[in-house]
Formats: sequence, C-alpha cells, structure tokens
Amino acid sequence: MSSSEQPTVSQQDPIDSENTTHFGYQTVEKNEKESKVASVFHSVAQQYDVMNDLMSFGIHRLWKRFTIDASGVRPGNKVLDLAGGTGDLTAKFSKLVGREGKVILADINSSMLNVGRDKLRDKGLVQNIEYVQANAQYLPFEDNTFDIITIAFGLRNVTDKEMALRSMYRVLKPGGRLLVLEFSKPEHEIINKIYDFYSFNILPKMGDLVAKDGDSYQYLAESIRMHPDQETLKGMMNDAGFEQTSYKNLTDGVVALHKGYKF
Repeated sequence: MSSSEQPTVSQQDPIDSENTTHFGYQTVEKNEKESKVASVFHSVAQQYDVMNDLMSFGIHRLWKRFTIDASGVRPGNKVLDLAGGTGDLTAKFSKLVGREGKVILADINSSMLNVGRDKLRDKGLVQNIEYVQANAQYLPFEDNTFDIITIAFGLRNVTDKEMALRSMYRVLKPGGRLLVLEFSKPEHEIINKIYDFYSFNILPKMGDLVAKDGDSYQYLAESIRMHPDQETLKGMMNDAGFEQTSYKNLTDGVVALHKGYKF
C-alpha cells in the first residue's frame, strides 16, 4: 500500500466500538485482535532485533537509552519491562537495579519472550531477572508491586489500551512511575510525509527481504498510524489515574516518551 492509498482514518477518531477494534487499518472483532497480533510477533521474533536496527537506522537504541535515563531507576528497585520483547530495556535495568533489585521481563508473546530470555542469558544476565508471559490488560501481579513500569513499542498492539493502563496503575507502588515509549505523530508536516513514504513503501519491502514477512511490517506501519497521538495518550493516562503526566517528543515526534506517576 502506498502512502497515497492509505485510508483517511484519524488518530483522533478511533474505530473501536463495544465489540470491534482495529488491527492496522482493518476492523476486527476484539476477541480476534490478540491472536492476529500474536501471529505477527511469532513470525518476526527471530529477526526482530535485526529489523529494529535496520528500520530505525539504530536510533531505537538512543530512544531506549533516553527512557532509561528518564526512569530515575535506582539500586534495589523492582521494575516491570512490559511488552519487553527481546529484552533491550531489561538488560540495562538489570545492571542498574543490582543484586537487591529485580526486573521482570513480561510479554504476551511466547516467541518474543523466548528470544529475549536466550539473549539475556547469553549475556550472562541471570541473577535478578524473571520472565513472565502476561497480557498487559490483566497483569498477574499484586497491587503496589513495582517502582517502575516501562512499555516500549508495545502499547499500540494492546487490544484495550485503557484497561492496560489501569492494570499498570494498579500494580505500581505509590510514588512509582510509568514510562510509555511509542511511535507517535511527527511535529512537522514534511517529516510526516517522509515518514509515511518510508513506512508504507520501504518498510514492508525491507520486512519481506530480511524477515521474509512483508505483511507483518505492513501491519506494524498501520498500527503506528492508528495509535493515539501525544495529547490523546496523555489524556488516557490521566483517565487511568496517573498524575503529573508529561511527554517528550523524540526525533521530531516520530517517537514520544510519556511519563506518569502514581501517588
């Protein structure tokens, strides 16, 4: 699909209803989206890290480093790296929280979780990391458990984002903070047009060549366009109970880091 063929779907007017939601630009039953997203990530798991470097020209590493720096993580903290995939944030948090701390790498997708576990163990990171297969909407943790929760490039794939945000709020400790790193809406129109052309004309071909799955990367491009923009997501976090919410645009708003506290 070229950028000129994209449906005119506004990020401000989501097509979610009581029984349906979006899977990229498709309207699907809510109970179908989870399995469809699962199929995408089962398909791309083995090439996920390689594709991240290629797609972002390596800049995703800077975005994640900024997230770590903004987290205020300290030795002894308990951190949930939600939708943590292949464990980039978990690896950094593991070193920073130390022996007295703990990092839980959680992902709904078993293939992604297995790749992450293997990668972190190969790096010798085993002492303070746990692995949990979990749905962000129904987190299997007690109330007031974590000092920090991060979700990087995962919220847009969640079926019910509002429910997931409320679930994250529940398991944060008072004084804890949530950081949402996600693709968002570029600040300048020329960047937006370049981004659209790249996403819909280059990215799927790259996915087909490297990961042998252009369709999954077509979905990923569409899912970015359907994700709430910066102000909308900030409002959703407020509605879930978070306070002092803010966001920082990175790379002209191609990515935004949202932050909120539980008091």
